[in-house]
Amino acid sequence: MGAGHAHKLYRHGHSPVHALPAHCKIAAVFCFVLVVVSTPREAVWAFGLYALLIAAAAGAARIPAGFLLKRLLIEVPFVAFALLMPFVAEGPRVAVLGMSLSESGLWGAWNILAKGTLGVAASVLLAATTELRALLLGLQRLKMPPLLVQIASFMIRYGDVITDEMRRMRIARLSRGFEARGVRQWGVLAKSAGALFIRSYERGERVHLAMVSRGYTGAMPQVGEATATRAQWTGAAALPLAALAVCLLGWTL
Repeated sequence: MGAGHAHKLYRHGHSPVHALPAHCKIAAVFCFVLVVVSTPREAVWAFGLYALLIAAAAGAARIPAGFLLKRLLIEVPFVAFALLMPFVAEGPRVAVLGMSLSESGLWGAWNILAKGTLGVAASVLLAATTELRALLLGLQRLKMPPLLVQIASFMIRYGDVITDEMRRMRIARLSRGFEARGVRQWGVLAKSAGALFIRSYERGERVHLAMVSRGYTGAMPQVGEATATRAQWTGAAALPLAALAVCLLGWTL
């Protein structure tokens, strides 16, 4: 998986959360999301406590609130879908601000917003405290199918390569006075898309030949076998265990 590859979600730091092995943090976030999803939607107070747990973890990782909130904008499409549910769902209706809304739709919208936001926040926190290379190695350490890890690794790396190629092609078009103002320019854009596909395909073939010439047989070499101590597992488990206690209270109260 080669050298490190920075991504925009990562925020460099030296906090205790940054120091935890990647596979510990991945397991902790996965368990936390499972607990959140398992919580009954009627236990509204429980989701407030989950948000406090995420805030505490962000504080321990020294991640500013603004950094976290900006990255939460990725869930805007899901928010828009959830806001439509009270209007389109069937069942008993209730009056809210002069509007007739579905009661089941309101609960469904709340369920999606609360659980989705907490899941995204936990994922953003994981990405903000773990380098991309470490995430891939963590998945490998957790025995995720090697082929899936390789696919994820190549997608991430060559996504940036293709994006940079698109940027250079755009600069080349602008330097020749091209401006996409209407349907007449679609032909040029279509040719650019075709050229981009051919270049990407040829680049992939060259990379594959280079890997084969260096001994690639379908499996990436094991690099940097990271082990975790009992104290590190305990620290990583603090978040999902606290969330589990809240979930159990939510089912019993």
